[in-house]
Amino acid sequence: MPIHPAFIHLRLHSEYSILDSTIRIDEVVSKAVADQMPALALTDLSNLFGLVKFYQSTYRNGIKPILGCDVWITNESDRNKPVRLLLLCQSHAGYLLLSRLLSRAYRENQYHGRAEIKEAWLHANASGTEGLIALSGARYGEIGLAISQNNLQHAETLTQKWADLFPDRFYIELQRDGHANEAMLVHQSLVLAKKFNLPAVATQSVQFLNAGDYRAHEARACIAEGYVLDDKRRPRNFTEQQYFKTQAEITQLFADIPSALANTIEIAKRCNLVLELGVNRLPLFPTPNHESLEQYLRDQASAGLEIRLLKLFPDEATRISKIPQYQARLEFEVNTIIQMGFSGYFLIVADFINWAKQNNVPVGPGRGSGAGSLVAYSLGITDLDPLRYDLLFERFLNPERVSMPDFDIDFCQDRRELVIEYVKQRYGMEKVSQIATFGTMAAKAVIRDIGRVLDLPYNFVDQLAKLVPFEIGMTLKKARQLEPQLNQRAEEEEDVRNLLELAESLEGITRNIGMHAGGVLIASSEITDFCPIYCTESGDSVVSQLDKDDVEKVGLVKFDFLGLRTLTTLDRAVGYIRASQKNSLSSGNNDIDSTQPLFSLETLPLDDESTYALMRKGNAVGIFQFESRGMIDLLQKAKPDCFEDIIALVALYRPGPMDLIPEFIDRKHGKKTIEYLDPRLEPILGPTYGIMIYQEQVMQIAQVIGGYSLGSADLLRRAMGKKKVEEMAQQRDIFVNGAINNHLSKDKATELFGLMEKFAGYGFNKSHAAAYALIAFQTAYLKAHYPSEFMAACLSADMDDTDKVHIFVEDSLANGLTILSPDINLSDYRFVPVDQKTIRFGLGAVKGTGESAISSIIAVREQTGLFSDLFDFCNRVDRRIANRRVMESLIRVGAFDAINPNRASLLASVGLAIESAEQMSRAASQTNLFNEIDGHAHMKPQLVDVNAWSDRDKLHHEKISLGYYFSGHPFDTYALELKRFIRTRLDRLNPSREPQLLAGIIHSIRIQMTRRGRMCIINLDDGKARVEAVVFSELFDANRAWLKEDQLLVIEAKIGNRGYNNEEDDELRITAEQLYDLAGIRSRFAKQLKIRCDQTTLPNTDKLKALLLPFSYQAQKSNSFSNSNQTGCLVTLTYQNAMASGDLELGTDWRVNLHDDLLQSLTAHFGIENIEIVF
Repeated sequence: MPIHPAFIHLRLHSEYSILDSTIRIDEVVSKAVADQMPALALTDLSNLFGLVKFYQSTYRNGIKPILGCDVWITNESDRNKPVRLLLLCQSHAGYLLLSRLLSRAYRENQYHGRAEIKEAWLHANASGTEGLIALSGARYGEIGLAISQNNLQHAETLTQKWADLFPDRFYIELQRDGHANEAMLVHQSLVLAKKFNLPAVATQSVQFLNAGDYRAHEARACIAEGYVLDDKRRPRNFTEQQYFKTQAEITQLFADIPSALANTIEIAKRCNLVLELGVNRLPLFPTPNHESLEQYLRDQASAGLEIRLLKLFPDEATRISKIPQYQARLEFEVNTIIQMGFSGYFLIVADFINWAKQNNVPVGPGRGSGAGSLVAYSLGITDLDPLRYDLLFERFLNPERVSMPDFDIDFCQDRRELVIEYVKQRYGMEKVSQIATFGTMAAKAVIRDIGRVLDLPYNFVDQLAKLVPFEIGMTLKKARQLEPQLNQRAEEEEDVRNLLELAESLEGITRNIGMHAGGVLIASSEITDFCPIYCTESGDSVVSQLDKDDVEKVGLVKFDFLGLRTLTTLDRAVGYIRASQKNSLSSGNNDIDSTQPLFSLETLPLDDESTYALMRKGNAVGIFQFESRGMIDLLQKAKPDCFEDIIALVALYRPGPMDLIPEFIDRKHGKKTIEYLDPRLEPILGPTYGIMIYQEQVMQIAQVIGGYSLGSADLLRRAMGKKKVEEMAQQRDIFVNGAINNHLSKDKATELFGLMEKFAGYGFNKSHAAAYALIAFQTAYLKAHYPSEFMAACLSADMDDTDKVHIFVEDSLANGLTILSPDINLSDYRFVPVDQKTIRFGLGAVKGTGESAISSIIAVREQTGLFSDLFDFCNRVDRRIANRRVMESLIRVGAFDAINPNRASLLASVGLAIESAEQMSRAASQTNLFNEIDGHAHMKPQLVDVNAWSDRDKLHHEKISLGYYFSGHPFDTYALELKRFIRTRLDRLNPSREPQLLAGIIHSIRIQMTRRGRMCIINLDDGKARVEAVVFSELFDANRAWLKEDQLLVIEAKIGNRGYNNEEDDELRITAEQLYDLAGIRSRFAKQLKIRCDQTTLPNTDKLKALLLPFSYQAQKSNSFSNSNQTGCLVTLTYQNAMASGDLELGTDWRVNLHDDLLQSLTAHFGIENIEIVF
């Protein structure tokens, strides 16, 4: 760095200003290093989001960080015209003051999304300004604006005011970056500086890094403000000069005012903020009797363990024999926690978890390595006995490696906010906040954003965005490698080239502020003592201005309050079970033991055979962690029969360990011999059949064979995961020497270390696997023993997801449950079990309704009785909430069937019913001259007379309002006719060398790119099974016009095995060779279409040409109508009178496609008895 620098940048906006900068912190620091600038300031607009990242980046690169903020100052006379002031932190006291000022601005004084500081807050009798240096704000400052308005006298008054507010710490700011009237502004500013004996300082308002980035920066500003780039009327607040200029460039600009340059160096010297990073500031737990945290932890853990042991070992003799082992472990853990200074942390976590449990907020049994702590189990933080399952405390908290403990806690999704609110009340609102996240411009989103600011057509941009493959972490660079069309179109189309160029320059830039899903901060003092807070104008969701990584670096402690929907499901199912128990007791059911406690998940027997039998069948829909196709397959092959198996399967089903699955299954079922390098490994590896699956097993082997302490074994495990060559060589020597000392040969010790090294790389945390296995077991137990209550809870938990509801409905039916139709007089908002085998449909799962509408309907029903008809319904409900759309949706799904089964008539009458109800409302509020209600108001209108829907129409309407078919399956409406051609149902398909015909309704279509090109996967459903058929591009392209969801499809296909691993039960591979719709398959197998006529129908033959022509072969040749691979069916006209009969066979051009529309029109003209398809 130069000994005598010429200039230092004191005004710089980064991407964290959100609205107006494209500068990435690491890039601008590199630029400063290249220019040999010894210091650099970050002054984002109204926030300190980038504070820690900038501080660390500058220190790493040998640059002094200057931290500050470009703040809004409220204009009390006109709130729409705030002014700006640049504040720089001289010291830590200045940083704390700035943090509090910004936080107060967000909490108390937001206006149109701007967090503004009030001038009054800066007065000495308020917060003051000690520790802050102020720069006047140049053209956006209050003084600059007065000069621009030629109000020089007012400018003088303002200069004196700001100089008084910041004594010896106020600088007049000068800028030369190409804005209008800047020469006059600089001149008058210098006049003021001289008159008031104030220093002037040169700044460059840096908004983008390089001169060539101006257009990208303008696009960024347009995205934030909603403008189009080429809009001549949009505000131009920035110039091409606002890039990061070098010292030489700035020196040249201000050569005539050398003191303004020198003052940048002077200010840099005066700003000496030092942040203490990496030191945890643990919050204090308020003990009830002011005893020490350490003693209170010891007392609570001992008392908790005593309660746990009573439940774990009801037999007193067994319990007494176990106490020493548990107490020794507890003593070791408590001493370690106290020694590491984490007593308060454990007590805080235990406090809010136990509050949740006492206030009916379901809490998970544990998550992550925390389940390995006996103290956590004793305090109620976790619900899994770590000794029973060999879970290690050192995996969670290692006395040989000081690091913060980290409990991730799962709460019921719906009630998690109650616990967060409790924590705020317990520790003080000012000490608790949630954590900011920063959303970035991802590949697809940035294409759409840039397309909008370039004013390109929506469909054009949409097509381009859809070319970007859907993959986590996808970038435009990677997308251009994977999707050749992107590069091709960029070469051929200028608009695409410009769009992608701009998009690539902005990709990954911070775009918006969000809130971390589960992170909650609890500080030892006010949050603003560590960092400022941020909130929206409404004041909801206060979050830190630093993200989850940075809050921990400044010393704040993060607690993870995670929402787990399965806990909501379990809680609701338990509620249903208990309600059923109470109902049985109150109804005098003699089968129920009144002395038995209410059902509880905590007392489930983990050796329940029915539960394991259910899992072995792969009956896993609704079972936590086991719902995927791969997991179901794993259950069926592994056939678990104990809880240890469930733990192992949770750990195995991940990339890496999946390779061990065949070996695990073969050893479990005795197909392969289990061998151990040393007998001492059997107790450690026995539960997993000699295979290392868990990180804890690696640690135990290091302890037992290598002579490590468990703390050192945890360090070994971490080293193995990192795969550092030098460290591993050192650890290998330690392990082998230790093993030799423990009587294992050198060769075997080296071999064992190699195995450990291999498995440790992807070994799973057993504590986490065990905790999640427990939730999996609980869901499986409920499904096995309380199917209607459990499935009703599953259905209720995912009512917004129609695909999931459909899966649960199908699974319920497959498990012998009955789901009663939606009923306006009997259904609740949620799905409710009626008895052990029956569930009542929840109206909340009907699309287009909503909770408020359904709740209002149920409230009316409960207050004034059941609804008698549609008109009664409309009269009584609040039609502003339960509006026309809600009524139509409910009619479509059959919710009014018990009142009137003609859904078509009800749907046609909704408007009439609403109008009638409104008339009655008006009439009720009026009286005639004789004080009597107008008699006409009581005349009940009639429903519109409409034919009832066919089964096919009924199903179609159900799918509109449910997203799936409920009362039947559309395939059933075709089944009778298809029996002539289709011999095999989809659930009975078998491989064959010969092509087979199969049929079903198209459930979904997806296009997939393969090495052989584009292909289509069609998901086919016949109500009995669902299969996937592969359709290659040529066949798909020939038929794509008519291939749509919910369409009947007949496939002529080759069916074979996928052939993986040569296993007999592998999936079928169905490859389509020909595709037909219903008309096409009829036409293929029909010999002729016979039309009979006699003297009465003979006149109708005049219309025959018009009826046949649209479906004829000659029309097919000119318009490729559906299924053009067939030439159609021969048409024969048979005439018969009293004397004779004769057949007239029409020519080839009059062969027809046997479409439903043709058959219906022929039937209408000639009568159903005179139309016959001959097969």
